[in-house]
This record gives sequence, C-alpha cells and structure tokens, in this order.
Amino acid sequence: MIVIGGGLAGLTSAIHLAKSDLKVLIIEKHSYPRHKVCGEYISNEVLPYLKFLGFNPFEFGAKQITRFELTTHNNKKIQSKLPLGGFGMSRYEMDFQLYNLAQKNNVHVFRDTVVDVKFSDDNFQVVTKANKQYRSKIVIGAFGKRSNLDVKLNRAFIRKKSPYLGVKVHVSGEFDETKVALHNFKGGYCGVSKVENNCINLCYITNYDAFKKYKDMEQFRQSVIFKNDALKAIFSSSTLEFQKPLTISQISFETKRPVENHMLMCGDSAGMIHPLCGNGMGMAIRSAHLASNLVIDYFQNKIKTRSELEHMYSKSWEKTFKLRLKAGHIIAYLFRQDWLAPKLLVLLRSLPFLVPYIIRMTHGKPIKI
Repeated sequence: MIVIGGGLAGLTSAIHLAKSDLKVLIIEKHSYPRHKVCGEYISNEVLPYLKFLGFNPFEFGAKQITRFELTTHNNKKIQSKLPLGGFGMSRYEMDFQLYNLAQKNNVHVFRDTVVDVKFSDDNFQVVTKANKQYRSKIVIGAFGKRSNLDVKLNRAFIRKKSPYLGVKVHVSGEFDETKVALHNFKGGYCGVSKVENNCINLCYITNYDAFKKYKDMEQFRQSVIFKNDALKAIFSSSTLEFQKPLTISQISFETKRPVENHMLMCGDSAGMIHPLCGNGMGMAIRSAHLASNLVIDYFQNKIKTRSELEHMYSKSWEKTFKLRLKAGHIIAYLFRQDWLAPKLLVLLRSLPFLVPYIIRMTHGKPIKI
C-alpha cells in the first residue's frame, strides 16, 4: 500500500491500514513537525475514530471547544452552542504525533516528492523526485489542496485560477479556550481558536484582489481586518509567536473527483469545504476512514474488483460529503455579500434555533467504528 502525502488524511489512513496488517508506505515531501495554514478546529465527530486508531488529542494539550461566535464586517454578533462540539489542536502537534503513531504501527514514511503515478496491468508505479520507483496494488492520494501531481494528472480544477489567499499566525494572549470564533471583514474572514500550549490560532482567508490593493500585510490588517472590532482587539492585545505569518495562495474550492487515475483521493485532494464552515480537518480524517475500510475489504476479497472498489468509494464519499460541500458553498457565498451578512445575522438572532441547524449541515455525526 502506498499513501501519497502525510497530512491528516494520509497519516490516519496509513495507521488504519497498518492495524489490519497491511504493509504501508507514506511518501511525504516535508519533514515533521511543521506548521500549516489551517483553521486547526476539528469536529468531535472524528473522536471515536481517533480513539480506534490509538490517538487521544487531549493527551497532547488539545482544547475542548463547545461554543461558536460569529461577527460580521460591521460588528454584528451572534453566539451559539456547538451541537457536537470540537477541539483545537495545531497541525504542528497533531501531524507530528500521528506520524509517531504511524511509525509505532510499522508504517514506513519516506521523505520524497512524487512526480508521477502510472497505472497499468492493474498495478501502480509511483515515481519520485529522487528517482525512486515503487509498485503497489493500491494507492491513496492525500497530497493536499494543490500539487504538481494534480497538474500531471490533468485534473480539471488545477486549470482554473483561484482568487483566494490564506494567512495563519499563532499568538499568545487572552481568548476563551471553549470558543471558536469566525470574524468577517470585507473580502474575507478569520477563524480564531485556542490550541495546545495556550496559543491562539488566527487563520484568515481573503480575496487576493482585495489584498493586493495594499502595500503589505500590516497595511491590509490596519485598513481592512481591524474594521472588525473583535479582530482588532485580538491582534492588538496579543504577542506574535511566529517570526512571520504563513501564507498559501491559489486555494481552490472547485469540485474534484474522489477517484482519479484509479487512486482513491482523501482529504483536500478529494474536495475542500469552504474554511468558513470550519470542518476541513474533520472531513480529511473521515475520508481516510471511508477509504481505509473499503481498501481492507478489497484485500480481504469482500470487494471483488477494482472497479467495484472505486465505485463504492465514490458513492460513499459523495453520500458523506456532497451535501456538506454544497451547504458550505452557499453559506460562504451568502456571507461574502457585505450588504447581506448583517441582515442574515439579524434573522439568526430572531430565529436562534437555525444556527445549530446550519452548523449540522456542514458537520457529521460521530463516526461509527
């Protein structure tokens, strides 16, 4: 078994497969630990699965989150309890600890970059930048939002330019660790939550055209982000923990296929929910669960053919995530309309039962093991 990419989806699927006595190789281009641009809030829906894998995030300082706060660019605010709850944990810590767990489960992790995947005679040949070649019956693609491999595979979404830019920093300061907040500003929004070591994760996404009007990131913060009073208060009263912010461009929310060139795609490689919905990490882990169960059934001959495996994965992926992604697109579109967002908040204040309902639309029930 080869897993391309060692993020949340890649690591959890590898651990799951190794627990079923399959030999698993992860090929990951970066070393651990490392920070990533990410909201770092995870829905509790994945906790039963993480427990099954042998991973307890709270052993490593994850923060339990039970409440949600939303503000608009003109400082209208609404608060709600999270129907299921979640936890805050940095990718720096979570990926690293899952990597350690993978190694304990005899998963081999090679640091290299996959440059091509060829499929013939019912087998894969995986070629890397270091001129290594690996053969495998099954390959899981978990190589993230955008990759040169997407170009090689000629995936449709990669041909479309995306206007979004993501920025992330960790800061130290005061913030309620039981809360995840989503603060809107003109052209974007910022997610805020506590992670381990009492750090506050600030991760915002904006339209690049809006951002490039300003000389630098500091001017953008002063001129745009600080129009939101909550964000101004957090940024102004906290201390930066990073030497400089992390950034990522060309974030795409275009539709992707869950099976590509016979590979089962997991995590952001299969599809990305809008960050406004705050559940990308949960989706990545849940997709690993779906793929791993079906791959195990395939190797145990419960699924007879590759085409049946691919069909079953595509069907289960769409059943699990299609409604979430659609809801995420609609919610994000509505809140991008600066004139409409305040009116929506007024409506939600008068009908508060709608908030948990909307949250449920982008989250799932606890994973059944």
